[in-house]
Amino acid sequence: MRCDWTRKGPLAERFLLRTREERKPLKLGRDSQPVMKIGVLSDSHGEAEGLERAAKLLNEIGADVLIHLGDDSADAKALEKHRIKVIKVPGVFEPAYEDPSIPNRLIEQFEGWKVLITHTSTSHPNDLEDDLKPEELIEKHEVDVVLYGHTHIPKIDIKGGILLLNPGHLKKQDKKGFPPTFGLLDLEKEEISTQIMDFEGKQKFRKALRRSKC
Repeated sequence: MRCDWTRKGPLAERFLLRTREERKPLKLGRDSQPVMKIGVLSDSHGEAEGLERAAKLLNEIGADVLIHLGDDSADAKALEKHRIKVIKVPGVFEPAYEDPSIPNRLIEQFEGWKVLITHTSTSHPNDLEDDLKPEELIEKHEVDVVLYGHTHIPKIDIKGGILLLNPGHLKKQDKKGFPPTFGLLDLEKEEISTQIMDFEGKQKFRKALRRSKC
């Protein structure tokens, strides 16, 4: 049986920017539980400066994994110099999206949470026949978190006990008017929190949930 989620109150602590040399090998949460940090990036569209600024901040915060949600997934190559694990998927209009040898969507498990990594939050006309269908995974509660991009609109939602995060875009300017932003997930065994930040490291949105015991 899937556990229910309940909203947790505001988190008082602020994140601390630290260099990788200053970080302790084990990051602990408020209940002395190990914390895994995942940086979420999307829609860099070849603008290396924005991608690098976000990656540098996530490196200083202590990200264990960097995820690029596409457009353009080839940009993620530049992230490898940070010596952090990189996961990427292509955007729906990239040539790579038509290549059946490259997964367009992935489900990864972090600290017991099942995370869908996708460029779109729903199926798309450019999908291949065997691509995972986000709406089906959400309806059947087969994932806990959905990470998606495409819209260039930063957003955090909680629907039916599933956390949906769009980190926004990394362009200098965008016609939809939103500034460049990126996301950060903090994962513990019983709690997951997420925030969206700008290039100054200022928090724009934040939500935190605790999974109740079954």
